[in-house]
Amino acid sequence: MTDETALFDYVIRLADDQLILGQRLGEWCGEAPTLEEDLALANIALDLIGQARSLYDYAARVEGRGRDEDQLAFLRYEREYRNALIAELPNGDFACTIVRQFFVAAFMKPFWREMQASSDTELAAIAAKALKEVSYHLRHASEWVIRLGDGTEESHRRMVDALDEIVIYTGELFEMDDLAKTMLERGIGVDAAGLEREWRMTVETVLAEATLKLPDVEHMQTGGRQGRHTEHLGHILSELQYMQRTYPGLTW
Repeated sequence: MTDETALFDYVIRLADDQLILGQRLGEWCGEAPTLEEDLALANIALDLIGQARSLYDYAARVEGRGRDEDQLAFLRYEREYRNALIAELPNGDFACTIVRQFFVAAFMKPFWREMQASSDTELAAIAAKALKEVSYHLRHASEWVIRLGDGTEESHRRMVDALDEIVIYTGELFEMDDLAKTMLERGIGVDAAGLEREWRMTVETVLAEATLKLPDVEHMQTGGRQGRHTEHLGHILSELQYMQRTYPGLTW
């Protein structure tokens, strides 16, 4: 694998994470429990899609094959996406969405912090901007975790169910496959496995205040980094890619 190919693949997986999760959060537009939360989730979705755009644009330049950010986002097949499975999970109820966002933001905050030290100046710059955004994402999700966990009997039950359902997808965030190890050795990538302790401390601290507990897990779901996805990704892509595939090459 050439240096350019490895860098392209690494940037693509980061971009896919942000795009797919951003698309999921965007599904709440007009559907959130309150108007304020409708706007909050939409803004978080826009932050994530903005990060994805920066990453796809950089990936396109690294690849050097004439593709642009739109082609990378909208004109790849399902098995070509490398997002973590947690990003493509259905929104479920509001508790499920909050738990998913909480888990991801608690990981991405230290991830982007460490990426600021990357020897790749483009990734370091993207990380610096993303860190400011994800700091708010984590604060927002944490406040909701506490509010719902330490709220009514019904909200507490729903949070317990959401934690049980989603925690099995968190292990993939910390996996270090050959690509991730190569990027780390080159001083470009982040040691994701090394962030697990901090992630767990953040999660458990917030959950304790919410009168909740992180479930014990014997087996984690994985495969997204290798293009093996749940059945849910295809449905997301059918909506995400509709315009580009229906009207190829369409421009405003």
